[in-house]
Amino acid sequence: MELGKATQNYHLVALRAFLGWASKHDIETLPPNKVDLPGTDETEVSFLDSTMVAKLTAAPSTKTRAGKRDRALLETLFSTGLRVAELVRLDRTSVIGKDEVSVLGKGHKRRLVFLSPSAREAIREYLHERTDSDDALFVREWTGTKQRGGRLTARSVQRLIQEYAKQTGMTEHVTPHTLRHSFATDLLQSGADVRAVQALLGHSSIVTTQRYTHLTDQHLRDVHQAFHGRRRRKQS
Repeated sequence: MELGKATQNYHLVALRAFLGWASKHDIETLPPNKVDLPGTDETEVSFLDSTMVAKLTAAPSTKTRAGKRDRALLETLFSTGLRVAELVRLDRTSVIGKDEVSVLGKGHKRRLVFLSPSAREAIREYLHERTDSDDALFVREWTGTKQRGGRLTARSVQRLIQEYAKQTGMTEHVTPHTLRHSFATDLLQSGADVRAVQALLGHSSIVTTQRYTHLTDQHLRDVHQAFHGRRRRKQS
């Protein structure tokens, strides 16, 4: 099976680290800087359309506390475009009664993200069920009177999303980053400025954000083919 470029990079970074270690210990080997990273294909972006997002966010059962947590988690991811590491660092005091949240992203840079009405409502319903005093917005579930609790981990979030994706019949490999891609693509397809999307995602370079534009170009092409000259075709 052929490895994706991102996976190749992970292996090459590990190899360079090993070569660097060998060099420091006077072991004759290839210099680390001789191992080039090919770079990832910036056009490889997986996202969900609005129908699929709606199915995914509706998948958790809100009859349980865990289900309410998961609904709030999914709504928050799609509403904000947060990285999963940023999501699990959220505290409940940072979101209660607010529609905007300040998050600390990569490079210790702060940015504002915004909660949709559906995300705020899902969070409100989830926190109403919480009986613990943990600062974390999203915590591990517990049963009975013995609270396990504790901040939900990034890996736990990944597993939850994959499970709900399977429940809804999605064959794609859905991850927290898929929802981040979906957030960005949805904004651009709706006409948002690429610079604004860059700020919302916390990208340091506009080039990183521009990888989504080929998707929106296809969307615009589809719109043009579907609607341009419609009246003329009807008259002919």
